[in-house]
Amino acid sequence: MISIEDRQNDTPKNVLGGALEACSMDPLTGFYRTGCCETGPDDHGRHTVCVRVNEAFLAFSRSRGNDLSTPMPQYGFPGLDPGDRWCLCALRWVEAFEAGMAPPVILEATHEATLNVTTLEALQRHAEHP
Repeated sequence: MISIEDRQNDTPKNVLGGALEACSMDPLTGFYRTGCCETGPDDHGRHTVCVRVNEAFLAFSRSRGNDLSTPMPQYGFPGLDPGDRWCLCALRWVEAFEAGMAPPVILEATHEATLNVTTLEALQRHAEHP
């Protein structure tokens, strides 16, 4: 298991090769609940894609058995609303992409490990533009 100190010593990179930026502090996201889409050996779901959820994606995820809208206080999960940013499992993003339901991606906050399961081009086609 990677300790917090070990993760702080490694500077995570985003899919563009720069420093990984924060995804969301409210709601607090990330597998390690740091606000960043960091990953490590204990993150089996690879929560590495920073997205801005929309109603279409939330409905899609719910239809696939992963309800991201309903709060689950026992897990410290507030439930997501359209417009929230969230560290999404890379394979869930790929599933949504293949179904034409991928939410917008924040490239600067998406961990480079995402490139193990999808291409930069696919992510760029769904990049959120300011």
